[in-house]
Amino acid sequence: MSGERLLTRNFDRPDSHTLRAYRETGGYTAWAKAQEMTPEAIIEEVKRSNLRGLGGAGFPTGVKWSFVPRDHPGPIYLVVNADEGEPGTFKDRYLLERDPHAVIEGMLIAARAIRASTGFVYIRGEYVEPWRRFQAAVAEASAAGLLGRGFEVIVHRGAGAYICGEETGLISSLEGKKGWPKLKPPFPAVRGAFGMPTVVNNVETLCHVPHIINRGGAWFAALGTRTQGGTRIYSVSGRVRRPGIYEAPVSITLRQLIYDLAGGVTGNGRLKAVVPGGASAPILRADEIDVTMDVDGLKAAGSMAGSAGVIVMDETVSIPEALMVVARFYAHESCGQCTPCRETTGWVYKIVRRIVEGRGRKEDLDTILDVARRGAGTTICAFFDGAVGPYISYIEKFRDEFEALIPR
Repeated sequence: MSGERLLTRNFDRPDSHTLRAYRETGGYTAWAKAQEMTPEAIIEEVKRSNLRGLGGAGFPTGVKWSFVPRDHPGPIYLVVNADEGEPGTFKDRYLLERDPHAVIEGMLIAARAIRASTGFVYIRGEYVEPWRRFQAAVAEASAAGLLGRGFEVIVHRGAGAYICGEETGLISSLEGKKGWPKLKPPFPAVRGAFGMPTVVNNVETLCHVPHIINRGGAWFAALGTRTQGGTRIYSVSGRVRRPGIYEAPVSITLRQLIYDLAGGVTGNGRLKAVVPGGASAPILRADEIDVTMDVDGLKAAGSMAGSAGVIVMDETVSIPEALMVVARFYAHESCGQCTPCRETTGWVYKIVRRIVEGRGRKEDLDTILDVARRGAGTTICAFFDGAVGPYISYIEKFRDEFEALIPR
């Protein structure tokens, strides 16, 4: 079921991060081909591929590129989101460390498609080795004449703020401002970094682009489902025998991912719940894992593909304690710009912690659910909506565990 390896094909080579190794496996042949294509032809090929954004939102990549005004007289920017702060997710780290030239080649092709002259790569501050590897790859590409001839790459290190994974918050930080998200519209494709049209793409998304150009959008689309093409990297952690990253077609089911690729459940061996797309994704029960791991498959199941961070829990895991950890994270990482998010995330954490400590009140659970539902969709960015998913799903699906901790 794992199929052909595209993104991870070079990972087993000790020198995979070098330009020589990348070229030996066909690297930069797609860029040579793309230079013979018009920007419009590149965009159409990516549209045909059904490539969706692999950073969290899942928006069609080719459509996003097409939003950039074709008659804009000033500079256009490409921004690579390498901030990867979603708990349970670590796939972009491996791409930056082990195949950085794939990111650069994807950037070159994307820049040609949107007519960008500058690319910014915003790397999570804690990712020291990925930053070093990527900087070295940029230097190699520049020395080889791949960069610096109409397109330059600037590497920018973040400071560890989760909110800067949201594209407008990232842009604010890149501009030297506080990393606060901005109201949309205008969308970044029209008015983004430094007031200019900007496309923000995830690392993994761009690494797929060379394969699409080399082998065609139709081929890539056929690897996936009806609405999403290709493969993606799943970060699997928690109570599994073989935690790690696994590349598979997006048509793989969550059950196949856990049992066929990750070796099954450890602990007491009985699956209890799974977070399928990073901490922001609503939780799924053990009887809900026969679902495809594409954007629309998980949406239909009441969760989301997100960043494909799969966190597995066996029956020894306390769901209230798990929610307390997630709630503490959101309370800490809220940027504080929007009142519903700023106040509610901290408040929910205090209530869940009180429940876990045996000091809960019988009305606490309904209060959390009511406030979460009322606050959804009222903030500038999707941060609070991401917090609401766990708040509601953990309590609704495992309410008896919470009630058992509340004194009668």
